[in-house]
Amino acid sequence: MKTQNQYRLWLTASAVALLAASATQAQAQTPATAAPSDAAVEEVVVTGIRQSLQSAVQMKKNTMEVVDSIRAEDIGKLPDPNVAETLTRIPGVQGYRYGGEGASPVGVGSGLTIRGLSGQTASQVDGRSYFTAGGSEFNIEGAIPGMIAGLDVYKNPSAEHIEGGIGGLIDIKTRKPLDLPDFSGSAAISGRYNDMVKSWQPEYFALLSQRWNTGAGEMGLLLAANYQKSWNRSDNAPGPGGANLRRVIRADSAEYIGNAAYNQAYAGRSDVSFLADVADPLALTAAQRAGLVNMAGVQINVNEEDIQRTRKGVSGAFQWKPRAGLEIYVDGNYNSYLYHQGYRFLNGADSRYVQGLQTSAFSTTEGLTSRNRNGGEDVSLAGQRFASGTFLGSSFTSTGGDEHRLYETYILAGGAKWAPTDDLDLKLDVSYVKADQEQDNRSVAMVPRAGLTWDVTRTVGLPQKVAISGPSLSNPANWVLGTYANGTENIYDDVGYAAQFDGKLRIHDSVFEAVKFGARYYRKKSRFYNYSYSGKNLTTDGLGLTANQSNGILASSVQDLVAGSHTNWFDGEAGYSGGFLTFNPDSLLGDNVRNRFPLAGIPAEDSIPEVLLSRRKAVEQTYAGYGVVDFAFLNDRIRGNAGVRVVRTELDAQAQVTDSSSGVAVIVPNNKTNSYTDVLPTLNITGYIQDDLLLRFGFGKGMTRPSVGDINPTVVANVTNGTGSQGNANLAPLRATSYDLSLEKYFSKSAYASAAVFYKDVAGFALGVENCQTVATAPAYTGATPNNCATGQYRITTSVNADPGYAKGVELAAQTFFDYDFVPDFLHNFGVQGSYTWVKTELPVLLSGVKVNVRQPFQSDRNWSLAGLYENKRVSARLVYTYRSDYVLFGVSANPIDGRYLKGYGLLDASVNINLRDDLSLSVTASNLTNKAPIRYVGEPGNGYDTDILRQYFMNGRIYGLSLRYKFGG
Repeated sequence: MKTQNQYRLWLTASAVALLAASATQAQAQTPATAAPSDAAVEEVVVTGIRQSLQSAVQMKKNTMEVVDSIRAEDIGKLPDPNVAETLTRIPGVQGYRYGGEGASPVGVGSGLTIRGLSGQTASQVDGRSYFTAGGSEFNIEGAIPGMIAGLDVYKNPSAEHIEGGIGGLIDIKTRKPLDLPDFSGSAAISGRYNDMVKSWQPEYFALLSQRWNTGAGEMGLLLAANYQKSWNRSDNAPGPGGANLRRVIRADSAEYIGNAAYNQAYAGRSDVSFLADVADPLALTAAQRAGLVNMAGVQINVNEEDIQRTRKGVSGAFQWKPRAGLEIYVDGNYNSYLYHQGYRFLNGADSRYVQGLQTSAFSTTEGLTSRNRNGGEDVSLAGQRFASGTFLGSSFTSTGGDEHRLYETYILAGGAKWAPTDDLDLKLDVSYVKADQEQDNRSVAMVPRAGLTWDVTRTVGLPQKVAISGPSLSNPANWVLGTYANGTENIYDDVGYAAQFDGKLRIHDSVFEAVKFGARYYRKKSRFYNYSYSGKNLTTDGLGLTANQSNGILASSVQDLVAGSHTNWFDGEAGYSGGFLTFNPDSLLGDNVRNRFPLAGIPAEDSIPEVLLSRRKAVEQTYAGYGVVDFAFLNDRIRGNAGVRVVRTELDAQAQVTDSSSGVAVIVPNNKTNSYTDVLPTLNITGYIQDDLLLRFGFGKGMTRPSVGDINPTVVANVTNGTGSQGNANLAPLRATSYDLSLEKYFSKSAYASAAVFYKDVAGFALGVENCQTVATAPAYTGATPNNCATGQYRITTSVNADPGYAKGVELAAQTFFDYDFVPDFLHNFGVQGSYTWVKTELPVLLSGVKVNVRQPFQSDRNWSLAGLYENKRVSARLVYTYRSDYVLFGVSANPIDGRYLKGYGLLDASVNINLRDDLSLSVTASNLTNKAPIRYVGEPGNGYDTDILRQYFMNGRIYGLSLRYKFGG
């Protein structure tokens, strides 16, 4: 097995050898032909899918860097109704679908992973930094397809690109008026339908562009607007992780009968057992352990989530060319994305008395439960797992909640392009980005009336079957109000300024063709405020609910505030179909709950007190300069560029901490600073073995700065147990050295095949470590709980930069229409597009004090996409299947049995476009035709800790779309 250094040397040597071979072959050809160019080629006008593929292929072929692109098939029409889903068609890009659409399960970064690295992607709009408040990348799930002209994914960006994403760079392209006909426009009205929600939701799009030739030069103005709403369902059944080992005590056993600790009403029954806790399975014999039962994943809840997403976008651009070689421009984009979820949860509390218990063989090992950290033999702790049974006398709680999460980002930019000579291009661009995010998640919990219980039958399956017997779960007389909470009420307020200067000097009669140079100043301020609270009692006296519920408020007395859940949970596939009562999510809006329950002490929406200790601020300033040389030699058979980017980062971070050093607790600011300089060289070489056969080699160094949360210099000390945590403003960025080698064959303007290998050596992963230290803002620790530190010290967990990791892999891609002369005519309108990626990652983490190398979260070893295409003058169609293999969800757990991973699954999408007239088209889309969802399991993939134990089953339904589109002028 090669070491990392050997691997890098092998890549470099292979590139040099193959390029040398290409140069030799090029010299042997007579006469030598120049590298492909854009000059003097007869133009054939194409539209739709072919046009989109041609534009993307030309971008890939003619750019010296490693880049893959997608272009809109028409104004306002990307290939998919969701931008994150469109990006998963690109080799090396893996995505997640949450709530029926391409989206992140945590609302950040859309769950996109590029070449195995998640959360490490840079985002731009037209080459400018663009971000969502609270993070450094733009939340792509909030983008609107109609506003986008194209997407470029740079996987190893050269020095001229803005630094910040070791995984890759996503550049969103918008339209410009001088790129369009004199007067043109497009308008569309669309609808989307989820077959679980059974409701149509609208989308509207309009774009107008005008060009003028005036006495003051050529001018262009473009205005566009888009509104899109979707309504999806997410039915799911979360279950517990953990071993949850139980010892089975039959009710007819001597141990049970007469023991007051057990319910004697069941004594003597052979069909009833008590499931007892097992404190230490290793204290039992092997035979006794073989009879233990693993209950992981059994006690599932009944969750229903209505997910509405509203996207609004406005775009404008003005260009003025007063004379040849001079352009002045102003443009801007506004993006609003509202994630609105109304949720209804029925949370089970299974009893320990089970009737008709059935088990199946399953070995729960020390490795699965604790990574066998004690060493020695990997002992089996239990030999069975639960299969089915009825839990007698169980209980439930009910939660109704509403989450609003609004993301708003807008960018305003302007500048000038000037060519003072034929060989010199200069550009000055300034931009302002304002990003806000507000999270509001509130809920009311209800409990059953005192004394009510249910018998719950559970049967392991896909999904797990559930049957509930007992009092009506939909009857308001059976429920009592519990507590109100606004568990998440956060505000993110970010603003960024940038000024960038770029130049390009063309050189003649030299190996060096051009020199590109530039400088950039950037300043970003990020602020966070927390207004969350919980525990507001909805009782007659505002106090906690008493045991006999004497101060309780029956749901039947406030029937206008409660409602039943859906009655088609999992479309009936789980047995129980829903209908349980919850607090109505719509009743939670505004000050409604406060006004109805004045004794609860709920603050008014406009006067919620801030959790001052959560407040944080960070100011990041960067100064960057770059130089890049474009070169070509051997009759243009070898082309490329070499450059370096130097960037200085200065950070000021502030947190609020509790200072108890004087004996009186006060909240004070804690300020920290940090600075570092990075030198980021890049090299890209393309060898033209033939005009249409290219060999590329890329080398580059990149960096991703720590997140605002990671550098927050908060300090928390627990004076009771002597532990604590603190942020680390001195965290260094992730730094990666990347190597790429690819072979590309171009058969036509829209057809190609490529094979690539890549390797990224990544240093600086953040790792939480414990150290004993005094805390200046806390008194010396004197608690009774030992913390294995010196007298007065606390055991503090701090994030530090850890050992290096890596990402490596292989990417294959190809696309073509079958319009070759040797192919029968009836096949000329058919095409195919596909990609395959294999990737492996490794990063160090600290698990229960032991450093372990694990894969990146959200990284599948394999993913592939295959699309069938059809297009003639009137009809175009696409059928796409996308598959990804197993992957860890958010990150590995200290104990694998506590973890969550997803098994491999595929998604089938389709679209048909019919040109009713030259200026009018009808489109039909269908997403997730096979009704698949990202189902979560207990454990980890790929290391022997994968299991078939369901952790959370999902169903999102199929989504259909219908769109009528009109265009003119282009």
